Amino acid sequence: MLGLAGVAQAQETKNEVDSVVVTGKRVSEAAIAVGTDQATATVSITREALLSAPAGITGLKMLESLPGFNVQANDALGMYEFGNSVTVRAFNFQQVGFLLDDIPMGRSDQFGGSPIYRYVDNENLLRVTASSGAGDVSLPSYASLGPIVDYFTQAPGETAGGKVSQTFGEDNLTRTFLRLETGEHKGFSAYASGSVINSDQWRGPGTIDREHYEGKIRWEFEGGDLSFQTVHNDYFDYDSPSFTIAQYKGTANDIYGRKGRDFGYVGYIANLAPTASGLKYSNANYAQYYKFGLNARSDHLYGATLHKDLGENLRFTGTVYYEKKDGWGSSGVGYDTALGYYNQQKAVVPGLNAPLGLQFGISQIDGIRKGATGKVTWNLGDHKIEGGAWYEDDDYHQLSNTYNVADGSPEGAPNFSQPVYRTRNYTSKRDTWEGFLKDTVVLADGKLKVDAGFRMLSVDYQMLGKRNREDFRFSQTANLRTTWEDLFLPQVGAVYTIGRGQVFTSYSENMSLPRGADAVYYTPATVNVPAPKAETSKNIELGYRANHPTFNASVVTYYTSFKNRLQSFSEYLPGTTTLETYYQNVGGVHAYGLEFSGQWKPEALGGKIYFNTNASYNHSVFEDGFSIRSATGVTDYPLKGKSVPDFPEIAIQGGVTFEPTEWAVINLSARHISDRYSNFMNNEKTKGYTLFNAYIDLGEGFNYGALKDIKARINVDNIFDKDYLGTISTVVTGAANYRSGPHRTAQITLSAGF
Repeated sequence: MLGLAGVAQAQETKNEVDSVVVTGKRVSEAAIAVGTDQATATVSITREALLSAPAGITGLKMLESLPGFNVQANDALGMYEFGNSVTVRAFNFQQVGFLLDDIPMGRSDQFGGSPIYRYVDNENLLRVTASSGAGDVSLPSYASLGPIVDYFTQAPGETAGGKVSQTFGEDNLTRTFLRLETGEHKGFSAYASGSVINSDQWRGPGTIDREHYEGKIRWEFEGGDLSFQTVHNDYFDYDSPSFTIAQYKGTANDIYGRKGRDFGYVGYIANLAPTASGLKYSNANYAQYYKFGLNARSDHLYGATLHKDLGENLRFTGTVYYEKKDGWGSSGVGYDTALGYYNQQKAVVPGLNAPLGLQFGISQIDGIRKGATGKVTWNLGDHKIEGGAWYEDDDYHQLSNTYNVADGSPEGAPNFSQPVYRTRNYTSKRDTWEGFLKDTVVLADGKLKVDAGFRMLSVDYQMLGKRNREDFRFSQTANLRTTWEDLFLPQVGAVYTIGRGQVFTSYSENMSLPRGADAVYYTPATVNVPAPKAETSKNIELGYRANHPTFNASVVTYYTSFKNRLQSFSEYLPGTTTLETYYQNVGGVHAYGLEFSGQWKPEALGGKIYFNTNASYNHSVFEDGFSIRSATGVTDYPLKGKSVPDFPEIAIQGGVTFEPTEWAVINLSARHISDRYSNFMNNEKTKGYTLFNAYIDLGEGFNYGALKDIKARINVDNIFDKDYLGTISTVVTGAANYRSGPHRTAQITLSAGF
């Protein structure tokens, strides 16, 4: 957890409620801590809090310190990508929009997407700003149904120098970070940074390894500035499995005797009985051997941003960006499964080979995403008029095959000249354009500010190639095309200042590209499913914020609904026992709740101690049921009024910070998540949990020779070693899959500037 859970900071504003502030090394500037002048619930993680977090924490896990965000991760840093999940109000990870320095990120899918945690190191961040219900209409995104999260990196420093840090922690964790600054020379400045992190998986064998590099060049000139930035991220890990509650409790008769929070893949080759084929490694349980579960990613992002005054009251902001990605993921495929698919394809797909035991399944991805945004701001009297556009072209390719390995052995090397069956070879393309217009007017002698605007969004989607095994089986090539668009998505908001407080309210409408759009079109050849409608939402907020000499706080109530909710279905292929998954729209969800965020520094404690708290209540329910048609008939699922799984009703975070001396900061924080259902029918759920975390910062202002600000920081997460279930892979009914939360985790970071 971040050092100051839930400390709020608004985006920069012109007006201030009052100049009296609550001060402290881990306290945000009071004038902006409660979201001053924002018409929506917009909060931030400040740089101070970011630097108090465990070194190497990912950009997504940082969000757990914000009100309303339920963040789950497989490990203490959020490094294992397939273990991450986020829910906020009525939405999940794939319905939140993300930006990095005005660059809109692509879809958040771990496999083939552009999830934000690949693109940031927290030492380089200035702040992370989140709008949990209604992001500004000017922010480009085809994923957001309301929530928007902005990541802002620091500008290059004015003086030459740098920063270095070294971290050691549990599970053989090591992390090295280095940032070098050129300083400013005739308006030019630049920095380059790199971090290398290596760790063992905390459950099961294998490692997680990441190399990450960032750089920025900035030229400041009269009336504007131009910057160029780049990010490169190389990632490799061994898989870590999810499991059912029965496996967790040890009642599933696991052949390897696994149970509990440490349930992982196995690190040895057991002597298992073969199937009826008699092949030595034909037992499907050999697929639990860890060396076939691998993931590798390489992501590269380039962007250039121009800010330029076009006149006394006219300013232009434009950004162009280019992203290139490639990678692969693998898993073991059991003999019987591979044999079935081989028999289906062997007569029509040339060059296939019969399976030998355990097979190597691999999916390879590559893609290029490029685009441009432009915005003009015109200050006209009491009006601030903004208008702009965004265009993006996203091309993505996936190739999936299964191969034999030497002797069919779990230790055997893949033989890429012996394919067993083909799964996918397709290209998907997204052409997106968006336009917006917004007017902000100040009235009532500056006490009232009103925002009104709208955006237009259009996404043209195309898939071409072999979508699934059946396209290979029936020798067909898909060519599918759909356009989702809405040319009027309004947003209005108002802020009214009353003494030291402000009342604020907003209403917005949003549309998003259907979640997992590629997965929607994996539809088997025998199922005729129409293209889904785009998911849409309506968000309403009403809140109050206050700023006083010893405390500031914000409280907001909201109502959110979204329609055309996508749901996955399964259907048997004719003549087989094979289930294939497809998607269609099945209704809506609505949510309402209350969020609170505040900080308090009581005078009675001599200014040495201060407190912060986030608390949220969220009630998210289904509005409709649906039916699934299968080979055995129709099954109805009456979901109306049932709670949406993985959405806790109560989330509370709080902390106390103690500054005993000028050179020490001590923080203790707690985070509570209430019970969560794991399936749509609400007949399985996991218990809530409370975690306690702490950090100690030592060495403020200590210098030695060329080294400045030498510090040591100790972070301890899950102090009492709470055993709990975190990430949930939700299902319609029955047993879901889970990932356990990590053990107590400690690390120490030594850092210095120069």
